Amino acid sequence: MIEAAAFWAVIPAAGAGRRIGGAIPKQYLPLAGKLVIEHALACFIEYAKIAGIVVAVDSNDDRWPSLKIASAKPLVTVIGGRERCHSVLNALEHLKNVTREDAWVLVHDAARPCLHADDLDKLMTTLADDPVGGILAAPVRDTLKRADRENRIDQTVERTALWHALTPQMFRLSVLHAALQAAIEADVAVTDEAAAVERAGLRPRLVEGRGDNIKITHPQDLALAERILAVRVLC
Repeated sequence: MIEAAAFWAVIPAAGAGRRIGGAIPKQYLPLAGKLVIEHALACFIEYAKIAGIVVAVDSNDDRWPSLKIASAKPLVTVIGGRERCHSVLNALEHLKNVTREDAWVLVHDAARPCLHADDLDKLMTTLADDPVGGILAAPVRDTLKRADRENRIDQTVERTALWHALTPQMFRLSVLHAALQAAIEADVAVTDEAAAVERAGLRPRLVEGRGDNIKITHPQDLALAERILAVRVLC
């Protein structure tokens, strides 16, 4: 019997979080008694099918080493890169030395603290036998407007078939490594892993996830995330 491929989580956490302002990167902001990144890691630490986690941090990060994160599974640190794609590729380079080429890699934002275990289970179950892989995503429900250079409405965009990309984004180690490496070598900016895989000619699957899997981008997002997490504790 052939052993099933493992599932690994990768958390790119080398960003400075400039859009939220302040001197502290957003992944290290306090949220509901922990830091944002601790909430982001918790779902993977607690989920039995995740074999281990690789976190990519900035070379000058003096906050990560001071965290006391309890994990019964491997929790490995690598040095991140200039952009998200470089950080993820560095994490994949590590994984190539410790797991199989067909292992599944789930890349999750360090500043996305509200991932629900049900969504993680749905993603992994749905994509377990998928030939490409895919991402958690949420259908666009609001009316979308395209602006001109003066911030006046240039066009109302048809929202049918449009989705908000979320994380985790789940692909085979070999597929994602090759796709990211090719994009970086071609100097093509890819803002998420799916974009790199798309560029390689593949079509990732969309797996509908919860709309409360928010990313901390603006100051008001912290208050919203705290309310989301508080409701889960009460339930």
